[in-house]
Amino acid sequence: MTALNRVPSLMARAGTASALTIAAVGGSIVVPGAASDASAATLATRALQIAASKKGSPYQWGAAGPRRFDCSGLTLYSFKKAGKTLPRTAAGQYNKTRHISASSRQAGDLVFFHSGSYVYHVGIYAGGGRIWHAPKTGDVVKLQKIWTRSVWYGRVS
Repeated sequence: MTALNRVPSLMARAGTASALTIAAVGGSIVVPGAASDASAATLATRALQIAASKKGSPYQWGAAGPRRFDCSGLTLYSFKKAGKTLPRTAAGQYNKTRHISASSRQAGDLVFFHSGSYVYHVGIYAGGGRIWHAPKTGDVVKLQKIWTRSVWYGRVS
């Protein structure tokens, strides 16, 4: 992990901190041009935490919270609460993200399930090959292992 990636977690632990405080605890100062990456990491982390907070919420087709969700409704809700508006559908969200490789994925990135070129499901990557998602009718928002290799990854910025 680079020092730049540690800054959001250091800031969260310290609350409002001066540059000297961050440096004293082993952090670094965000330099011009790097702020967008730090902002994206913070946005993704917040969205991931919001999705996780909805654990156990029932699936309902077409629902986008705050108590019931479908898959893209959960991602829409989570990122909106974190400060970023996404399109309503999984395919629309895929088209609005920066596409990244599986080896580049990070917690908070979106995971798009596809059949050929058709995107049919989306969740938020939690790390360790798992996602937070709203699976299907009769189920609830939960953390689950990615069950197929037919996935694409996208980063919200």
